[in-house]
Amino acid sequence: MEVSGGQMVFGLLVGITLLITLILKTKIHAFLSLIIASAVTGLIGGMPPNAVLNSITAGFGGTLGSIGIIIGFGVMMGQIFELSGAAEKMALTFIKKFGKGKEEIALAITGFLVSIPIFCDSGFVILSPLAKAISRKTKKSVITLGVSLAAGLVITHSLVPPTPGPVGVAGIFGINVGSLILWGIVLSIPMTIATLLYSRCIGNKIYQIPTEDGLGWERPEYQEPVYNLVYEEYERELPSTFMSFAPIIIPIILILLNTVTSTFGVEGSVVSLINFIGAPVIAVGIGLIISIYGLAGRFSREETLEHMENGIKSAGIILLVTGGGGALGAVLRESGAGDYIANLITKTAIPPMLLPFIISTLVRLIQGSGTVAMITAASITAPILAGLNVNPVFGALSACIGSLMFSHFNDSFFWVVNRILGITDAKEQMQVWSVTTTIAWAVGLVELLIVSAIF
Repeated sequence: MEVSGGQMVFGLLVGITLLITLILKTKIHAFLSLIIASAVTGLIGGMPPNAVLNSITAGFGGTLGSIGIIIGFGVMMGQIFELSGAAEKMALTFIKKFGKGKEEIALAITGFLVSIPIFCDSGFVILSPLAKAISRKTKKSVITLGVSLAAGLVITHSLVPPTPGPVGVAGIFGINVGSLILWGIVLSIPMTIATLLYSRCIGNKIYQIPTEDGLGWERPEYQEPVYNLVYEEYERELPSTFMSFAPIIIPIILILLNTVTSTFGVEGSVVSLINFIGAPVIAVGIGLIISIYGLAGRFSREETLEHMENGIKSAGIILLVTGGGGALGAVLRESGAGDYIANLITKTAIPPMLLPFIISTLVRLIQGSGTVAMITAASITAPILAGLNVNPVFGALSACIGSLMFSHFNDSFFWVVNRILGITDAKEQMQVWSVTTTIAWAVGLVELLIVSAIF
């Protein structure tokens, strides 16, 4: 039986409406909501029931088969970073390197790197005491320091694998993880610089520092920073600088080497070895081994395993949601809805590149989770963009960047940042964090338009 394009689109609209309603208005989890929406989309769109079931299972398994192991390794590594104090060591290293007066730059760069293996919520909780201590000693606004740190954390958390969201998007679009790492880092830099500039402005406007006992907050008249701070006094028993950076830097280098050799078609036995150890699964696994033996050496076997298992627990939800997104994407491909909508888009003035960005932005505003927003956008648009002349790497980045739009009251990180920084007024909370993420979102949009025009 031939199915009309109108029926395919109607099935998609019903499925997406149902998905959003289930996530927002019911107790049904996002994973189950994605599976239900996949089934409804396929059935109403005219697919036979058996074909719908096959698409859901194949899409779920195919997506997790490519990225599930990376997510598992990444979250385990993040737990070891928390346990060992490697994140604090990285922050202190940058602060000393940049020198007094540039602490916000050091914290932004620290967040930029730390959030690659660590969830941004955890990274902010771990590093915010250092920001507060610097503010108390130097009288520099804690808002400037805290926003710089949080912005660095959330930008790479949203754009750079092996953070779970971008890895999931890479799996759904079927792209090389190394390419997404490279482009994610490139696009993240201007976004971080823009938010860093804003952090200085908002920090001067909302001039707040911790009280001397560190238990409360005060808002005196603005004063220039006073530097009599010895950063070494904040160093507890931390790992070495090299070991703190190695579990992140080495896998990224290996993955990028693999990407370069694959892109240019270089051959040879050494290249084959590079391609093997540079495969994302192997490279991140190497990073995990380095973190286990280089960072967790002073902890018992039981402590180390317990923390890694805690990471695996947190990865479970992400894996299910990512797999659910893959299932929805597979149904859209098999139903023909993706190709049909792609043909419609070619007849409009809408740049196809912006389709994932727009959907991710809307989902983010509605339900709050950046990961769910980017996975949902990727699931809906990957089959559509496959029929258009769009670089899938940029399509993936479009979904990721859209997820940064105006973090507000339905986003857990919004509350983590504002509560830790002592901001209680709703208007100030939005100035401190909602505007920050929107600046990153806007800069990312400009970058998307530029790279899509050039490449």
